[in-house]
Amino acid sequence: MFAIRNNGTEFVERLAAVRRALPEWEVEGVLINGTSNRRWLSGFTGSNAQLLITAEKALLATDFRYWEQATLQAPAFTLFKHQRRQQDTVDFIRAAGVAHIGVEAEHTTLADMAHLRKVEGIRWQELAQSVEPMREVKSAGEIEAICAAAAITDHTMARVNALARPGMNERALAWELEKVMRQSGADSAAFTVIVASGPNSALPHHHPSDRPLQAGDTIIVDMGAESGGYKSDLTRTFYLGGEPDEQFWEIYEVVQRAQTAVLDSLKAGAHNKAIDALARDLITEAGHGEHFGHGLGHGVGLDIHEGPALTFRSKDEETLAAGMVMTVEPGVYIPGWGGVRIEDLVHVTETGVELLSQCPNTPVIPIAK
Repeated sequence: MFAIRNNGTEFVERLAAVRRALPEWEVEGVLINGTSNRRWLSGFTGSNAQLLITAEKALLATDFRYWEQATLQAPAFTLFKHQRRQQDTVDFIRAAGVAHIGVEAEHTTLADMAHLRKVEGIRWQELAQSVEPMREVKSAGEIEAICAAAAITDHTMARVNALARPGMNERALAWELEKVMRQSGADSAAFTVIVASGPNSALPHHHPSDRPLQAGDTIIVDMGAESGGYKSDLTRTFYLGGEPDEQFWEIYEVVQRAQTAVLDSLKAGAHNKAIDALARDLITEAGHGEHFGHGLGHGVGLDIHEGPALTFRSKDEETLAAGMVMTVEPGVYIPGWGGVRIEDLVHVTETGVELLSQCPNTPVIPIAK
């Protein structure tokens, strides 16, 4: 009824990692509100729950709707019935038996904190991060799930050349691609499918519009599937009809050269900022430095954007580790003309990367006469 992707041993190990972190966080317990964080720690996939972890206890609070589901999915946790009453909150916090509790600042609302502060005798400490850094290195089961999502995305992206045609608008193409993903086994799209044509392709996160595709358009398609809770991310750039002009090929080859250089250099121990600079410097040398304004890549897992980040904003000391899964997505975007982005998903190893994206780069879409 409720699929569990990871085995029970992994959840026990994750709980142990959190308990080892409590002294570092200088708290006696931690309250987990983040949806992906609680799923990673417990296996519970419902929409309403809180985890409270101490050195001795692992509690999961949820309401009647999810009681059976939580029993099946989170056997490592003691369940607590919480019917969204203030007294339930008080009883839940008291059940932990500690007085100094960390709370996830990024995942706790002001309203939530107002309720928590009504529990007398508890000292709350905001944590900028909790288990997010622990999630960056993926287990074998997580990589298997991401690969399943990536395979669906590869299959779907390979359909663009057959589906895209003049007169079809961006929104229609995005919907056709989402249908293919669903029909191929995706639980859902990992995010809203991006189809950006002509001058719209200069907008890195353009939302599909009613603009019709036209012969001579550059088209960026960015999409990902979700499978078993884990996500994938893939971008390809296309040219609709005939032979692309020199400007298209010049920019396309710059972006492809930057990505290739990164894929050849990525491995465990590489510095995040230096890897970003490798692509950024090549694009700058080609005269397009001002046209590449976003980071080179990001981690992918339960969230479509998670750590680590490959960006010019990375700290100098940040390095990659074996087991990380991330995107490599250089791009060039020229206002009024359009853009080119090529994005692939990779698994970092000790000696290099395993390419998880297998969809070929076939940018030219012929127009049938």
